[in-house]
Amino acid sequence: MFSGSIPALVTPFRNGSFDEDAYRDFVEWQLTEGSSAVVPCGTTGESATLTFEEHFHVVRTCVDQVRGRVPVIAGAGSNDTQVAIKNIRTAKEAGADAALMVPPYYNRPNQDGIFAHFEAVVTACDLPVVLYNVPGRTVTDIKPETVVRLARAFPQIVAIKDASGDMPRVSMHRGGAGPDFVQLSGNDDMALAFNALGGRGCISVTANVAPRLCADMQAAMLAGDYDKALAINDLLYPLHAALFSDASPGPVKYALNRIRPNVSADVRLPMTLPSTESCNTVARALDFAGISQQ
Repeated sequence: MFSGSIPALVTPFRNGSFDEDAYRDFVEWQLTEGSSAVVPCGTTGESATLTFEEHFHVVRTCVDQVRGRVPVIAGAGSNDTQVAIKNIRTAKEAGADAALMVPPYYNRPNQDGIFAHFEAVVTACDLPVVLYNVPGRTVTDIKPETVVRLARAFPQIVAIKDASGDMPRVSMHRGGAGPDFVQLSGNDDMALAFNALGGRGCISVTANVAPRLCADMQAAMLAGDYDKALAINDLLYPLHAALFSDASPGPVKYALNRIRPNVSADVRLPMTLPSTESCNTVARALDFAGISQQ
């Protein structure tokens, strides 16, 4: 259902508010550069500091701009099951093609609690679900056996964005859930190896600023041309690291503002602008990849 390079879109702000014009222009650029789907209001989209109304205004804006040309996977997770249900229903009403759902964070449920959470969500709404496992942020880890259990129990759970950094899980998920269960890397720096093990793409931070290179790399891998993919990965690798040289999404917003000045680098507290050292690291990585102002 999903494959290729899928940017986890930043949310541009201006004077503290969502900059809809800049966002529409940004989304359109992503499509012309070859992104195969888009994710509004994920972690990189600063969903944690958007109000409910802002969050789904961003999703609706994205859906309206995309106009069905690629899938829209809306961030919709919550640590409160009832809020997650409200979010996924609102994502469906907004026209999203799927929902990206983290397991409950902070509460730290056990694996049965995680299963019951997603069971309640998919029972309440029939929108396809992409699981988002990112234990480094949520402290809650969807173990491979739970991923397999969910995928087997609920056909509506169609994919996972795996940011665990645990590469053997690709094979574990593939063996238990089958090759039709879509696995997407949540780590740009692991995307090449992830696909070699059976992944189908990457929900990417780097694609915010290098959409064509990321799309070309993913297309090469899906075509079996790993020599080309490796050459592109070598170009992008310093950028993958640079975009996490300070708290995300500060560096990626700084990078995007360098190449598309109409997109402000503003972030919302408690996030702050990246350090001078981080900005210099990002600038060098952009130069190394040959990425300049559009």
